[in-house]
Order: sequence, then C-alpha cells, then structure tokens
Amino acid sequence: TYQAASGAGATGMDELVKQYAELAEGKEPTVEKFAYQLAYNLIPHIDVFLDNDYTKEEMKMFHETRKIMHSPELSVSSTCVRVPVVRAHSEAVWVETERPISIEEARKAFSTAEGLVVIDEPAEKKYPMPLDAAGTDPVFLGRLRKDIANPNGLTFWLCGDQIKKGAALNAVQIAQYMIAHKK
Repeated sequence: TYQAASGAGATGMDELVKQYAELAEGKEPTVEKFAYQLAYNLIPHIDVFLDNDYTKEEMKMFHETRKIMHSPELSVSSTCVRVPVVRAHSEAVWVETERPISIEEARKAFSTAEGLVVIDEPAEKKYPMPLDAAGTDPVFLGRLRKDIANPNGLTFWLCGDQIKKGAALNAVQIAQYMIAHKK
C-alpha cells in the first residue's frame, strides 16, 4: 500500500503541506507527526513495529483481508508505505486465482463492480492516480495485467480516497446493498 498523509489525520496532511512550504523557503522541515520528513520522501513504516517485524498496519491488512473475504486461510502479505501525497491511498495488488483468468474476463468483472471505475489504457498513459481519486467516491483500478511470475496471477493498481470511501460512505453503501438484496 501507498498511504497518503491523510491516513494520519488532519495533522498529517497539515504537516506534509507545511514541510513542502518550509523546504521551498530553504528551512528545515517540521517533523512531528511522522517518524521522518515525508515531503520528497517515502517512509516504509506505518504505525508501530511488532515482534514479527511487520507493522501494526500491515498486520491489520493481513487480518482484515481474511475477515472481509471470509477466508481465514487466505495468503496475504503487505508492506505499508507512507507517501508524500496529501489525500487518497493506493495499492499495488497481486492476486492468485484458482484458474487462469484472462485480462478481458477480469476487466469485465471489475467494470461491472459497483463503486469501482476502471481506467486502464497504459499506452495512452491513462491509469488511476491518487491526485485524481482525492475527493471522489469510487475506487479507481488500472494497470491490469497478467502476472508474469504466476500463470494464475493478475496484478493491478488501485487508488481511492480513504476518507470518503473508507469511512462513512462505505458503511452507507454496505447498508444500501443489504437493503437492496434483503440481507
């Protein structure tokens, strides 16, 4: 995952903007919210490190993905990186399917998924970016391709505004789905 400063709250966003301004003025950047300067940098560490050398955020992804997918044996691993983006998280995702899935089949499935917008024209340099996802409701998917290391694998890129999608909107959309499907 590539997590924006917004993942650390308003103070994280404010600190990133302040760091850029301070650096533009030739000043030392303020570093309070993050372990290091985030402006012009990446920090491969979100939350605290645990005994297994994964961070609490990485283990949260491990457990929550299994829970959301209703698959306690699902193989999941991640590295969570704080990036110098004010708002909207991104993910580089690799999945292994039970059988080979064509790009066309995957694109059709993704294109019909509610709340997901496919932007996948790499030759035209059209793909999701956090700058475009910030302040919007859907999650954007692109860079969809076969995994060259695994015949049953796919890889793709996602961007979404976790403040909008990950918080209240997601709960509302789940409730709407449950009502519509009488769950």
